Amino acid sequence: MNLPTWVTLSRLLGLPFILYLLNYPTPSNRWLCVGIFVIAAGTDWVDGYLARKLDLVTELGKFLDPLVDKLLVLGTLLSLIELQLVPAWGVFLILARELAIAGWRVNPNLTGSTSISGANIWGKLKTVGQIMAIAFLIAPLSPQWDTPSIILFWIAVALSLISGWIYVAPNIFSSKEKSISD
Repeated sequence: MNLPTWVTLSRLLGLPFILYLLNYPTPSNRWLCVGIFVIAAGTDWVDGYLARKLDLVTELGKFLDPLVDKLLVLGTLLSLIELQLVPAWGVFLILARELAIAGWRVNPNLTGSTSISGANIWGKLKTVGQIMAIAFLIAPLSPQWDTPSIILFWIAVALSLISGWIYVAPNIFSSKEKSISD
C-alpha cells in the first residue's frame, strides 16, 4: 500500500468519533463532529492529489477511495436520521445509488482482470454536495439555518440520483443496442 492509499484509509479514523459524539449531541460535540468530518472529508482531495502528483494511482486506491467516502457519508447520515435531522427515505435514495454504482464501477475486461473506473465530474459534485449538506446538518446552527441545511441535503440527494443516472444510462442504452443487433 502506498501513501495515497494510507491517506484514504485514514479517513475512516474519524468515523467512530463522529458516531460516538453524535450519540451525545451537545453543541460542543456537534461542532467537534463538524471539524472531524470536514478534516476527514478533506483527505479525499489529499489522497487524489498525492496519487496523481506522485504517479501512484492504483486499482486498490480507485476501489478504496469511493468505498471509504461512502462509509464516511452514509455512517454520518445514519446518525443524522437518528437525530431526526434528515428523513430516512432520502438517505435510502443515496444509499441505493451508492450500492448500484459500486457494482457498475467494477468492469471486467477482456484479459480476465478487473479495472475500476474513476468518478466522473457528476460523482465529484455529488460528493461535494453531500459533504456540504452533512457539515451544515451536523453544525448546531440557529433555527434560521434549518431550511437552508435541509435544502442542501435535498440538493445532495438530487445530485446523487443525477450522477447515478448519468453513470448508468450509457451502459443501459449500449446493452439494449447490443441485444437488438445480436
